[in-house]
Amino acid sequence: MAGVGARYRERSLNYWPGFVDALATLLLAIMFLLSVFVLAQFLLSQEITGKDAVLNRLNSQIDELTALLALEKSNKQSFEDSIAELQASLVASEGEKSRLQQLLESGAGESDAAQAKVGALNSKLEEEQQISQRALSQIELLNQQISALRRQISALEVALGASEQRDRESQTKITDLGKRLNVALAQRVQELNRYRSDFFGRLREILGGRSDIRIVGDRFVFPSEVLFSSGDAELNESGKAEMLKVARALLQIGSEIPDDISWVLRVDGHTDNIPLSGTGRIRDNWELSSTRAMSVVRYFIEQGIPAGRLVAAGFGEFHPLEEGDTNEARAKNRRIELKLTER
Repeated sequence: MAGVGARYRERSLNYWPGFVDALATLLLAIMFLLSVFVLAQFLLSQEITGKDAVLNRLNSQIDELTALLALEKSNKQSFEDSIAELQASLVASEGEKSRLQQLLESGAGESDAAQAKVGALNSKLEEEQQISQRALSQIELLNQQISALRRQISALEVALGASEQRDRESQTKITDLGKRLNVALAQRVQELNRYRSDFFGRLREILGGRSDIRIVGDRFVFPSEVLFSSGDAELNESGKAEMLKVARALLQIGSEIPDDISWVLRVDGHTDNIPLSGTGRIRDNWELSSTRAMSVVRYFIEQGIPAGRLVAAGFGEFHPLEEGDTNEARAKNRRIELKLTER
């Protein structure tokens, strides 16, 4: 027995598994922060997509109004050309009228015919003046429509500028929010790590430095033989005594953790790689590891730990601490792990 104890003490000085688990914990924290960043980027892309749709709609309206303005300008130019032609015709008619009047004054024999021509020219002149007046009225209407279109385009450009400004402000706010969220999460992780260290320190003192109970990274590891009888999933008396110490330490440290830190104690059950017969009450290693973890959780609840602060998980034989089929490796892999972590 003294030789076995010495070997356990030598193995407890192996820091490599703790270093690996610490790196794994750091990787999980980084993955969590990356997930938050991806979520923030997703929300930002959703808002920018909505802004882009509004900007595209405004640009489309501006294009339509610009096309309409160009059409109105074209119509205005046509009317102006018509007025120019009418004015030229009017000048020609007035010249013809003057010539006929001169003929009327110079020849009395032709006065009746000339008078008739003058009357016809006067009628034509009045008709052309009316046409010219209507054309001027239409040009005035076109000018009013063009002014209204220009006002609409100006209003749309103002709205477009305001929308772009709001988009820039929203993007700035989201970026700032993501930074503050990352800082807050980092602070919460650091604070929980401090309480976890206090919890582990108190457990070390309470458990009295037992060589069979180890710390692997950020977890306390209890051999199944300390807590359960062989093949059984209910805590034995020795196991209850050890878990009572843990429960008291957890109640003490839990009262000190601020309410805004969402912490839980995770209880993970693990087995060795020897399959069960399948004929008993427990069918396989999955069920054995899960049932043992639940047994520990139920005992903690009986000692006053809130159920919402506890999580039970079973991993079967699929997460061994040590690979191999030796009795020593299998003994290490049959275990209950306790981890104080975030919800």
